[in-house]
Amino acid sequence: MHSQVVVLGGGPGGYAAAFLAADMAMQVTLVEAEPRLGGTCLLRGCIPSKALLHVARVISEVDGLTDEWGVRYAPPQIDIDKVRQRKEQVITTLSGGLQGLAKRRKVDVIHARGFFENSSTLRLDGDHDSIPAGGQLTFDHCILATGSSPAMPPAFDIGSPRVIDSGGALDLPDVPDTLLVIGGGYIGLEMGTVYASLGAKVSVVELTEGLLPGADRDLVRPLERRLKSAFADRIFLNTKVSSLVERDGQVEVAWDGPDQMAAERFDRVLVAVGRRPNSANLGLENTDIKTDDRGFVQCDRQQRTADARILAIGDVAGEPMLAHKATHQAKVAVEVLAGEPAAFDKLAMPAVVFTDPEIAWVGLTETAAKRDGREFKAAIFPWAASGRAQSLGRTEGLTKWLVDPKTERVLGCGIVGAGAGELIAEAALALEMGCEARDITETVHVHPTLGETLMNAAEVFFGTATEIYKPRRK
Repeated sequence: MHSQVVVLGGGPGGYAAAFLAADMAMQVTLVEAEPRLGGTCLLRGCIPSKALLHVARVISEVDGLTDEWGVRYAPPQIDIDKVRQRKEQVITTLSGGLQGLAKRRKVDVIHARGFFENSSTLRLDGDHDSIPAGGQLTFDHCILATGSSPAMPPAFDIGSPRVIDSGGALDLPDVPDTLLVIGGGYIGLEMGTVYASLGAKVSVVELTEGLLPGADRDLVRPLERRLKSAFADRIFLNTKVSSLVERDGQVEVAWDGPDQMAAERFDRVLVAVGRRPNSANLGLENTDIKTDDRGFVQCDRQQRTADARILAIGDVAGEPMLAHKATHQAKVAVEVLAGEPAAFDKLAMPAVVFTDPEIAWVGLTETAAKRDGREFKAAIFPWAASGRAQSLGRTEGLTKWLVDPKTERVLGCGIVGAGAGELIAEAALALEMGCEARDITETVHVHPTLGETLMNAAEVFFGTATEIYKPRRK
């Protein structure tokens, strides 16, 4: 069997590449090891986690009404089977839609594991009826989109079903009485938020000095205050887990922190210490592809690898490992194969942590600016001065612009607060368009909205924000 273009991997980057190539009249075969399309993002990542976070947010909002507005509800009764079924329904609906789109576009979908025998041949392993006789697929070009997997350090891989990664956490085997999250990054905090809302007593252990390492501290502080309450002040920083042992139906965890060495038992332990690229066991050594010391496939701005026939996109092609980055790289890769002058040169790559409150940022962060010695002016608008935030009872947030003090061009934006992930899109557009702070202030924003805080923060830069008094320094 031969195909003009083979896409290896059916996640957000892979199916986007396959569909666009088919739209551009290429003959396309999509090879995916899973029985359903969608990849990690849809099957055990972005989509199911956000479905569960929606449940957590609703519970949190109801609690807020009880505390602040005097509206009383009975404590929620959690039917974990129903929650699990609803999550699976979302996955099934979206994955089925992708399968239908592939059929309408005449993309051949083969459910098998692909292994490079050379730079133009894949060996297909599996027992699905879509695998051609002989199990080989040759191609003119291949787009490698195999994604990434949760990292599980050997010391934590003790062979116990009570020690889970993010995929296991999303399966919702139960709501444990106690859950330890190892890792204070976005995956650990998102899943910790879900389980805390469902009734688990959640603890977090983080090796570094702060949650969400690398993120702007101004954005992290409001989240950390809220999580300390949600996690009953069980957040341990500068703390290293030294061992996991299963004992009497629980996991005994030993750790070493700044104050003491401790050992506690938990019903489940979630290991959320990062992700690794899916570049091993693909036969890349049989091609001219080169990888770095972390296993990422090296490619240029046109997504070309060192092998002339093979391009790479998404998580396997390097940081940041974000689904929306993969889809845009897919567009570049296909346009390159079509002979168009395409390159991946995005100025703005937004990122969102879907906790409560959400954290979102795009462009330059204050952490990176200080590290690199870049000149900037920070303009911060506290949501306590926002009428909309006050009416929602969500005044812990803030909106922050980083502005070049000489050109007044916006360099970056960070938002923490309810719905920050939706709000950051305007900032991403502003950066891509090369806007100045004045462009933001001169754009009429609806009142009262949280989106208005983007304009308000830009006004802070000029010292003209109506709702707060902060004159611009001469």
